[in-house]
Order: sequence, then structure tokens, then C-alpha cells
Amino acid sequence: MSGRMSPETPIRVGLIGYGLAGSAFHAPLIATTPGLRLDAVVTANPERRAQLHREHPDARAVDTPEQLLADPAALDLVVIATPNRTHAPLARAALRAGLATVVDKPLAGTADEALELCRLAESQNVLLSVFQNRRWDGDFLTAARLVRGGALGRVHRFESRFERFRPKPKPGWRELADPAEAGGTLYDLGSHLVDQALTLFGPVESVYAEIDVLRDGAVVDDDAFLALTHASGTRSHLWTSALTPLLGPRMRVLGDTAGYVKSGMDPQESDLRAGLRPDGTHPWGVDQPVHYGTLGTDESAITLPTDPGDYPAYYAAIATALTAPGTPPPVDPRDAVATLTILEAARTSAATGSTVRLA
Repeated sequence: MSGRMSPETPIRVGLIGYGLAGSAFHAPLIATTPGLRLDAVVTANPERRAQLHREHPDARAVDTPEQLLADPAALDLVVIATPNRTHAPLARAALRAGLATVVDKPLAGTADEALELCRLAESQNVLLSVFQNRRWDGDFLTAARLVRGGALGRVHRFESRFERFRPKPKPGWRELADPAEAGGTLYDLGSHLVDQALTLFGPVESVYAEIDVLRDGAVVDDDAFLALTHASGTRSHLWTSALTPLLGPRMRVLGDTAGYVKSGMDPQESDLRAGLRPDGTHPWGVDQPVHYGTLGTDESAITLPTDPGDYPAYYAAIATALTAPGTPPPVDPRDAVATLTILEAARTSAATGSTVRLA
């Protein structure tokens, strides 16, 4: 890529959006990553500006994305942490300004839009990546290590859930019915589930899905099940729901010699939302022993400590990709195209009651 930064000079980051994603995830991770400097944040909300001043006093507040991008020479990297419907237009503007760009998932509202952004980044010769932070959840890192190391034998089924019990819809764009918002649980947590399945087991040949609106007053999907058949032969069964009063296992991976079962959520999100930071002052991403998984068979099983989660690794890899020639970004944006293709196939499957085969 052109415009490589020097490892000796901090990478100047402009963050667009300071809601939950921007303030609790991106800003803390950027600010604690060596080589990155949170330089500017776009938010016009007075309360969020006050929060920004308290939490990151050295970062300047900017009113609009247009103002931020008006002087691209003042920045090296733009991070987009705004509502889903704005991801594609903002990413398009940042890329056309010649700026390396990170977009919170999903990359765009459709696979076609995502592919267009990939081609634009390639034509501009600038970095584009997607913040798929749950590739660095401790449970997923543990499962990936077991699968890739052969500890489970040949894996025939991968079960993964992001379930919650939120019976009353909350105000916000994620609950809006307009398809352009890309709201609902399928595009929210479903993006993570599909990305994890693809990362572990590769391309998908067919998709079957059941997608529902269950909660009183809800107008977007809040419950979804996806069955993916990978080209490798592995089947991924994925659940996401806002109406789960009793949670199932977070993950179950079944092979022909052993299985791995894990409950409980990775602690990094709750820690970030509580104001904790991966700044080296305390252990980070460490699972509670009560949530450790089980490895083996019913006849011979052991408790397996969870590998530490590592969200900071994402932005550390972004810094490396921007300063070390030939280093790819931590998440290839074309992975997001594959994920969105599956989510679109899931909607078609649920609407028709049929299995959708992918070309």
C-alpha cells in the first residue's frame, strides 16, 4: 500500500461516532495501542463531547464527518463507528480521500456495497478492514486452537450462540424497521457468528435459516437460527436471540475424537463498558474459572482453562499493517462480503422456507 507510515511516528486516528461502539470499544482500544494516537472524534452531541473530554482530553472534537475528511493530510486512519446505514457512504468518502479505513461490522448493508468498497480500497491502494472483534474472544481463540491443532479430530459440527434476554425493545436505530438501517439481531450478532464460522471452517455451500420477530412491540428480527453447510463438510448451527430466558452453551464443537463445550460470555465487552482498559494495569481478557470449558468425551473429559481474550490484538495488527510493507490487515474486507452474502441468503431462506445454495 502507498502512504505507509513510519513506526517512529504515531498513526493519527480520526474516529467517527462516539456512541457505545465508539466510546466503549474503539476509542479505548485505539488509545491504548502503541503506535496509534486518538487525534479527533466526530460527535456533535454535547453530552458525548463532555464524555470525550473526560476520557480522552487530548483528542479534538469535530462536528461532522465532512469536517474531519476535509483535511485528509491531518490524519492517517479513519475509524467508522456509526449506525449501520452510514457505514458504506462514510467508508466510501474516507477511501476516496486516500485514508486507511476501519469500519465496525457489518461493513455495509449489502454484499454488493461491501464488494464495491473492497474494489475502491484496492483501486486507491489503501487499507480497508472490518472490526470483527469477536475473532479475539477467549472462547473462540480456544476453539480455534483446538480445531487447528487437531485436538478434536475431524470436526463435523460447530454450534455457536449469542443469546440474551431483553424482552422489551430498546429505543434506537437497531430496532427500526427500515431495511436500510440493517438493524435486527441477524445483522448485529449474526455478523459475528457467521464470521467466526467462516474463519474456522471456510466457505459455505448452502444456508438454511429461521428468522422471527418474537417480542411484543418489536418490528425487526430478534431471533434467528442459521444452519450452514461448509464446503469442507462441517455444519455450523448458529443462534442469536434477544428472547432467551435460559441461555444455552456459548459454544459446542464436535469432532470424531473429542468435543469442546463452553458456557459464559467473554469478559472483554463487559469490562470495556464498565470503564476498564487494556492498559497493562491488570490482567486482560481472563475468563472466570466457573466459565471454563470441557474438553474430551463423556468417558474422559477435562476442564480446560479459556485462552485469554485479546481485543487489543486487532488494533495492534492495524498499526503493523500500516507501518510494515506487505503486512495484511487483521480482517480482510472481502471476508465481510462473504459474511453479508450468507446473511442475505439467510433472509431468503427464512422468507421462502427453503435451503439456499451459494454459487
